[in-house]
Amino acid sequence: MSKQVAVYPGSFDPITFGHLDIIERGLEVFDTLVIAVARNSGKNELFSIEERIDLIREAVADDPRVRVDTFAGLLIDYVVAQGARVILRGLRAVSDFEYEFQIAQMNHNLRPSIETLFMMTSVPYGYLSS
Repeated sequence: MSKQVAVYPGSFDPITFGHLDIIERGLEVFDTLVIAVARNSGKNELFSIEERIDLIREAVADDPRVRVDTFAGLLIDYVVAQGARVILRGLRAVSDFEYEFQIAQMNHNLRPSIETLFMMTSVPYGYLSS
């Protein structure tokens, strides 16, 4: 049986309990999660890319099922390069869905073989935002 790999992208600036909730629950569905820290020059960053990667690695306690990486450019190209077929996205509210739905549709048009899985954040973390 082949390993199921999913990419969980985001800015993670900083990583929150909501992110960790999605990671923990994502690992119940997938064998490997690639946490992909996006390089976004359009955002005012609180932490550098390197600091965010270090914080994530510390938070996931070097779980061997988790890889932490960074990417620039199109997410869909990165997902293909990682050998993944799924993009994992966390949702807090309906307002998140509207934006994420548009992105998922665009990604699907670019690469129909890549699916986006939306996972609702658990109730205690639904109002957290980095």
